[in-house]
Amino acid sequence: MTTGSGMTCYDKRFWLLVVGLSGVAGYVDAIGFIKLAGLFVSFMSGNSTWLGVGAVTDPQTAVTAMCVVSAFVAGVMASTLIAVAAGSRRKPVVLVFVAAILAIAAIGNGRFPDEWTAVALAMSMGAVNTVFQRSGEVSIGVTYMTGTLVKLGQRMAGALVGGPPWAWLPYLVLWGTLVGGAAVGTIAHSRRGTISIWIAAAAMMLLSCYAAILGPVEPAAARSPKDA
Repeated sequence: MTTGSGMTCYDKRFWLLVVGLSGVAGYVDAIGFIKLAGLFVSFMSGNSTWLGVGAVTDPQTAVTAMCVVSAFVAGVMASTLIAVAAGSRRKPVVLVFVAAILAIAAIGNGRFPDEWTAVALAMSMGAVNTVFQRSGEVSIGVTYMTGTLVKLGQRMAGALVGGPPWAWLPYLVLWGTLVGGAAVGTIAHSRRGTISIWIAAAAMMLLSCYAAILGPVEPAAARSPKDA
């Protein structure tokens, strides 16, 4: 999967959903980063590096990183199965599932170790990446920004040599939204504590309502090029 490569292939009415999910992902990742003191709940490349480094220098960090990565993958698996079962209504259904996981994280926050809360957050971030699918495969990973920045650079270079002058803008907005969400998440966690995770759950529920308003899409297993 090429991160962000599918964004401009979608009707513009879906862009608000993409940007909203990216913002919430940044928000949640910031909370998880703070709780795990340097590990992530949505950026699994970084956690994989920590897993390798920790295996040599800090076994406890390696164990935590492995738990978070496993939870992320479990979230992807569960939401993929849910998406197949939901068919053309998969977007709002998956987002309700994500909101439910975030609610569980909020309930456990402060009652259980931070690592437990972070595992639930990681599972939710794995799940949210299955919202956008084409031909049964993820087409937009809303928590991965490396590919988005590559596309941004490519489109900016293309604009300099006569290509579409503003094709880079959606990728800049997507990246900026995740950064902005991370800043808001940091502020919310420092000022609101447990409530900050409830805010993320509520935001996901609102986005699920918006996804429902957008209407049904083709089933996740379909092979139609029009699959949104």
